[in-house]
Amino acid sequence: MPDCSDQPRATRPSVETLDLLANRRSTLARHLTAPGPGKSELDDLLRLAARVPDHGRLGPWRFIVFTGDARVRFGEELARIVQKQVPAAEEKRLGLERGRLTRAPVVVCVVSNVTYGHKIPVWEQELSAGAVCQNMLIAAHAMGYAGQWVTEWCSANPLVDAVLGLGRNERIAGFIYLGTASVEPTERPRPDWRDRTSHF
Repeated sequence: MPDCSDQPRATRPSVETLDLLANRRSTLARHLTAPGPGKSELDDLLRLAARVPDHGRLGPWRFIVFTGDARVRFGEELARIVQKQVPAAEEKRLGLERGRLTRAPVVVCVVSNVTYGHKIPVWEQELSAGAVCQNMLIAAHAMGYAGQWVTEWCSANPLVDAVLGLGRNERIAGFIYLGTASVEPTERPRPDWRDRTSHF
């Protein structure tokens, strides 16, 4: 690699980063175990996740962190909601909801928080929240952890939104499950980018 010490930091090549992007693979939440990111590592993850394109510098997202017993408390709320909406739900389903967030030692809910009526389109603001989710996965991978970006039913349910205190301009972009991989994630078929590329 050529000497790039006199180049601006933003344009310095990084073989390590390219290798990480080429090999990053999500690990299913059920295959995540302890340890997860500690307090200082989690602070770093959130700081790095927030370094995303953000037209208008609105910061149209926020984080809700679940660790320890908070994962269980939220699971109880999910089970309560399911029982209310599906009175015939079996105990197996309710147990799944109670343990939903305990699949990983750390879970971060990324909330899209848009400003309506702003000159920056809502679509762009929502894309910024998506970039936050991807940045978090990449940063976690670089720290030696594994993760999965999950939505599932609880990402689009008004009763869940109420439990989390979401405002009218907010919606869940996803739950990022973080921990240590208990199995080696396998590669999956990827779309051939060449089939989806044209030149104007």
